[in-house]
Amino acid sequence: MRCRRAWHGWRLVLALMLGGTGVSVDAAAVRDVRLDQGRMVIRFDAPVTDAASLVAAGARQILVQVRGATPDRAGDDELLDDPVARVTQSRRDGGTRFALDLTGPTVVGDAGFQDGGRTLVLQLRPVSRAAFAAAGEAGWSTYLPLRLSGGSRYRVTRLVPPRVKAGPLPRVTGEPGKPLVVIDPGHGGIDPGAINPVTGLREKDVTLKIARAIREQLAASGRVRVALTREDDRFLVLRERFGIARRLHADLFLSIHCDSTGSEDATGASAYTLSEVASDKEAARLAARENKADVIGGVDLGGAGADVQSILIDLTQRETMNASAGFARLLGREARPLIPVKAQFHRMASLMVLKAPDLPSVLFETGYISNPADAAFLDSADGRERVAESVEHAVEAHFARRMAAR
Repeated sequence: MRCRRAWHGWRLVLALMLGGTGVSVDAAAVRDVRLDQGRMVIRFDAPVTDAASLVAAGARQILVQVRGATPDRAGDDELLDDPVARVTQSRRDGGTRFALDLTGPTVVGDAGFQDGGRTLVLQLRPVSRAAFAAAGEAGWSTYLPLRLSGGSRYRVTRLVPPRVKAGPLPRVTGEPGKPLVVIDPGHGGIDPGAINPVTGLREKDVTLKIARAIREQLAASGRVRVALTREDDRFLVLRERFGIARRLHADLFLSIHCDSTGSEDATGASAYTLSEVASDKEAARLAARENKADVIGGVDLGGAGADVQSILIDLTQRETMNASAGFARLLGREARPLIPVKAQFHRMASLMVLKAPDLPSVLFETGYISNPADAAFLDSADGRERVAESVEHAVEAHFARRMAAR
């Protein structure tokens, strides 16, 4: 009920703000809806004011409410691709409501606006039945464009949950001058992550314990500095996570997660780095948003043409992706003797948390919380110690290689 009141309250505030700027809340029409490898992309012919998503577990649907938009048609769009079988558009609550009929338990892992509020992208993530049911109890999640178009002086950010746009930086442990590794415990706060259907073990709790163990192991080595994006149970949006690492001028970013499937059979750790396709899209978005300056290592791109900007950012991100892939391979090598790992350890995906253009970044799926043996291992002191040891060895090898290459 609290989430619903907050949602309607912000609708009223936005209506008043937009009314003062002469922007009509019904100015945008839906252009198209597409599903591409788990990404739901909804495009509009004008900026919209906000959107919200809700897991309707009982109906096996995800509902997406977009204010300030009108449907492009009545009825259904057939989508013959997992995890969405069909999308239905309808006029509802001063905007358009999309009902996503799911082929299996799925949640919105991340969502955000692009193109100045003209495109809404929802990253859909398969989860266990227990996690799907838990997500259904969380209520609406709200997403707002970072900037309204048309020269508006107003700025709005995602307001659920409330947060400071640039909060205080976390503490850094270690000697000044050493390379800095930022460890990101995945999920937190209102986002529990995956949940073991039998024990109720939550991913956000396991990742925080593992991240703390890694910090202790790295700090004890004395070879690097280390910081955590969160040291308690708090929610951070995905861009804020790697944003903290960039603000700290980190040399390596490692996001800690636990995998999950609907089966108890899946087991083993794996590591993800950014894919080529995602790199190109992020480079284009970055060039537009960062005002062409101080994007890559302090290099001012303000005087360069659009083609040169794109090439410079692309080269930097490709170098970063190569460094990320190199660390992922080292992590796999060092992890195999210590913890259960997948046969194909290193994988590539379009994951938002990996999209810092100038910071080697790896998402470490330490095991399956849906697997009883993996879950017990990861939640044990011995398991955490083994994971931390594998990370320490990989980090040492990574920076040793970098020094040797200079």
